[in-house]
Amino acid sequence: IWGGGGGAVSKEAVTRTGLDPHSGRMRQILALAREIDSFPRHLSQHVGGFVITRSRLDEVMPIGNAAMDDRTFVEWDKDDLDALGILKIDVLGLGMLSCLRKALDLVDGHYGERWTLASIPPEDSAVYNMLGRADSLGVFQVESRAQMTMLPRLKPKSFYDLVIEVAIVRPGPIQGDMVHPYLRRREGKEPVEYPSEALRGVLGKTLGVPLFQEQAMQIAMVAAGFTADEADQLRRSMATFKRNGDIPKFRTKMIEGMVANGYDRDFATRCFSQIEGFGTYGFPESHAASFARLVYVSAWLKCHYPAAFACALLNSQPMGFYAPAQIVRDAREHGVEVRPVDVNHSEWDCTLEPGADGAFALRLGFRQIKGFAEADARRLVDARGDGYAGPLDLARRTGLAPAAIARLARADAFTSLGLRRRPAQWAARAVPPPSPPLLAAASRPDDMAGTDDMAGTEVRLPAVSLGEEIIEDYETLFLSLKAHPLAVLRAELAANGARPARDLATCAPGERLRIAGLIIIRQRPGTANGVIFITIEDETGVANLVVWPDVFERYRRTVLGARLLCVDGKVQREGDVIHVVAQRLADWSDRLHSLSQTDSSRSGIDTRAGEGGSALPLPFTSRDFR
Repeated sequence: IWGGGGGAVSKEAVTRTGLDPHSGRMRQILALAREIDSFPRHLSQHVGGFVITRSRLDEVMPIGNAAMDDRTFVEWDKDDLDALGILKIDVLGLGMLSCLRKALDLVDGHYGERWTLASIPPEDSAVYNMLGRADSLGVFQVESRAQMTMLPRLKPKSFYDLVIEVAIVRPGPIQGDMVHPYLRRREGKEPVEYPSEALRGVLGKTLGVPLFQEQAMQIAMVAAGFTADEADQLRRSMATFKRNGDIPKFRTKMIEGMVANGYDRDFATRCFSQIEGFGTYGFPESHAASFARLVYVSAWLKCHYPAAFACALLNSQPMGFYAPAQIVRDAREHGVEVRPVDVNHSEWDCTLEPGADGAFALRLGFRQIKGFAEADARRLVDARGDGYAGPLDLARRTGLAPAAIARLARADAFTSLGLRRRPAQWAARAVPPPSPPLLAAASRPDDMAGTDDMAGTEVRLPAVSLGEEIIEDYETLFLSLKAHPLAVLRAELAANGARPARDLATCAPGERLRIAGLIIIRQRPGTANGVIFITIEDETGVANLVVWPDVFERYRRTVLGARLLCVDGKVQREGDVIHVVAQRLADWSDRLHSLSQTDSSRSGIDTRAGEGGSALPLPFTSRDFR
């Protein structure tokens, strides 16, 4: 072990990252890292914490002035307050609540149907069927990779199933080895048994398996002989993110108390392991039920009003696991027509417009354009009237700076005028700069004379390839409605043996294959013993990869650095859940270089905006292709 001490790392590990283990600077960096190892991550003010005392607060504790005007803070942390018995209330915000409000307003305004969290019809079988297919992108709490894997196994059929779904994919149940016993019992593969009649009342709703924080406390009282005060101390020790070592002191008392009362030692040990997991993060049943309500409402909106739900998600970003590109792709897969940003139709936010067959189409808003200011968008919309004739007309009527006009042109926002990206950029170059402040009062409206067709001058511009269009889309909008990059590269990928993601649906368990896709998610959960979970996407769908620790160590740089990943692996299938267990990995990112040379006429892909193709999951720029 090179470096010594608790923060030691191997020379091989440093070398694999591309760094020089013999560098003096590298040694200095590691020495400094060891010095700050285990330091508090940060000392900060709780954004929604309130402290309440019987008398004046400043008579009880020291109060400081915060950096923000008219904001103060107490100088004691939450553990100090708890030790002194002072009441602290945390008021937390959820982005999904804002998203749901926006979605319900859209439904009211466009469909004429007024729903609230309380009035949405309960126990809708279509909603549960959708969740059972793991069709949950954007749905509160169940859109993560782990939850999407659990949903087809749990197959929720009722609201309480959602309560369990929210709580079961947590360190507490996982660490306590409670997840698989519950699933086996639910699937009828294992009999439902209770350690005693006393615990039947505690564990009846969860098939004899403890999943909630309250159940852990009740087991301690009913089975291990804890007093109410001791159970409360146990509850406090299970507080989220606590790291003070309180929980282990209860180990002997709980395990031995349960054994003395006739319970199996293995069951007692697993119960305590679950409590230790709650010390990292565990859900009380009441908390899970509150979250499950938002799961159901967001899923109901996604199921019945996919356009409004996708629109609200886009207008609530940043939020959740997925970027706008995935949200757009998912909406289109649910039959939603998505229309591009356009100077004559878009608002700042994404909006709904009348579409085909009485449905509503989703119009992308100016908020999607990188670097385009909201104030400029408001000016553009306010001055639009019956529409703009072109970049010069827009500049004359709005007073927007040439840079803002150029940004609109590069985002391909003039298509309703018959101006595609390159001609629009050419026309935008003709927009004159604003008059200097001293001359602004003397300027006349005709100072911007000129027409948007460049006074009839014919300009022959070179053709733009489909790959170049995609690159420009991602540089300006972080998504593309024209095509997915891998649709353009499919022939090349197929020639190298890579099959599309949709083929996984017909693969047999144990079948070996090669697949390639753009990485959209990398996860390494603390409860997964070093296993890496990766989700990749191509033009046909997504594939979920499992990378075991030894494979990760061999291909560390590829896993961490690749954008386009090639995987040779074996199909693992359990019911509707499909994974590819990676055996060999390769970085194919350099193949993206050829995008800009792709001739759309030879690609077989429709390049018209809003038709065909898909959306790339992660933002990238043209630099990624050079």
